Amino acid sequence: MEPLLQLKNIRKSFPGVLALNDVSLSVDGGSVHALMGENGAGKSTLMKCLFGVYEKDAGEILLDGKRVDFKNSKDALIGGVAMVHQELNQALDLSVAENIWLGRFPKRHALSPFISEKEMRKKTKEIFEGLGISEDPDAKMKTLSVSKRQMVEIAKAVSYDSKIIVFDEPTSSLSDTEAEKLFEIIAKLRKSGCGIIYISHKMEEILKISDKVSIMRDGNLIGTRDAKSVTTDEIIRLMVGRELKERYPEKTNAPGKTLLSVSMLSGEKMPKKASFELREGEILGIAGLEGSGRTELLECLFGLREKTGEIKKRERVLENKNPREAMKNGFALITEERRKSGIFSILSLTENTTISSLKKYTRWALVSRKGQEAATESCIKSMRVKAPNQKTRIEALSGGNQQKLILGRWLLREPEILLLDEPTRGIDVGAKYEIYKIIIELASSGHGIILVSSEMPELLGISDRILVMSAGRIAGEIAAKDATQEKIMTLAAKFL
Repeated sequence: MEPLLQLKNIRKSFPGVLALNDVSLSVDGGSVHALMGENGAGKSTLMKCLFGVYEKDAGEILLDGKRVDFKNSKDALIGGVAMVHQELNQALDLSVAENIWLGRFPKRHALSPFISEKEMRKKTKEIFEGLGISEDPDAKMKTLSVSKRQMVEIAKAVSYDSKIIVFDEPTSSLSDTEAEKLFEIIAKLRKSGCGIIYISHKMEEILKISDKVSIMRDGNLIGTRDAKSVTTDEIIRLMVGRELKERYPEKTNAPGKTLLSVSMLSGEKMPKKASFELREGEILGIAGLEGSGRTELLECLFGLREKTGEIKKRERVLENKNPREAMKNGFALITEERRKSGIFSILSLTENTTISSLKKYTRWALVSRKGQEAATESCIKSMRVKAPNQKTRIEALSGGNQQKLILGRWLLREPEILLLDEPTRGIDVGAKYEIYKIIIELASSGHGIILVSSEMPELLGISDRILVMSAGRIAGEIAAKDATQEKIMTLAAKFL
């Protein structure tokens, strides 16, 4: 039986970089085909060539046995190929239904200039019912959580009667329960004959839902394996080109004196009377389900939210009324959504690296470009960032290299307390290891680190202590050496 989709000898180059080197990939209808590889391996570039975002240099694409050459994403959608991106780009002030039908609103009749809201609502409900989604078509997108917005994006893909749907890191913002809901939807799409291309760095879910797994490295397709027979160790070896015996670096930090004391911290949509301590050289993990207050806790400490309670650093009471004050007091925050609030995508590495510490390179209102470049070069080396040069736009870097550069940006300010919100989200296993090494090295040099993560193995692998949050409250504390996933989940459900 002929594959539903065939990518044959796809080649794509950028200045100084061969991004895809004669890559061939086949996807069967009614199957889930996982695509894995380190950040920068070529996965996204290959999908962008398929989706019409990039024009391929060579090769051909066959859909249902017919050659296609999409010039843009609209062409691809009309042609039966949809993509659910990791970074959602939606009209948040419009309704759910309007987001799904944007650019092709149902009309009252063929020649009418007026939109039929009744028909739009009806079609939306029909798609939702087929997928088992219970959202209100009239709800504003901005009122929905990230996970629910993602479900809307999937419904939009289905509304095009897509033959192929590409999922790019779809569970990076989902809880385990929400991920299971997503897998149910994928199973329905698969049963209908749709071909699914599934990009993820999460080994367990890949092996759980996939039929085949293809691994890319440095722009090449290294191999395709049957998901039922391939092992996690084999996938990692194919991805990184070597054995990665340990998923987490050796712990070299030793917690010392109390650095931060938080007492009775409360506020609107905030943790309720949260009290805890952070020591010098300690990695304090924060666990909990989505909506438990983990991100809000960090935003409170960083001055992004109004609060009550007391924050003390080495016995000195801090107000941290806003981020500027928090930064002056030695705090740094790496946010959960890297593309939305972490990087300036169209600016260069130099500008992205030094933007938080421009005063260091400014004299008489003039910024020293030489000083900026020297600081950026030091950051690139110390953070082990892979990039062509400093003039490269940060959007051209892989997720892992973007994250390392953001870390470097904050370290130029010499903070004492690092607040890390999902620092390895959407990053491959090799890049994660590099970031874990950097975090442990920072703790070893005396920094206090608070780490929020939805990945329990990550928390167990690098934390010294773990605080578990449930419904806005701290439900308990466990020493990492005594913690298990079962203990954490029990505490996470304590106040639900």
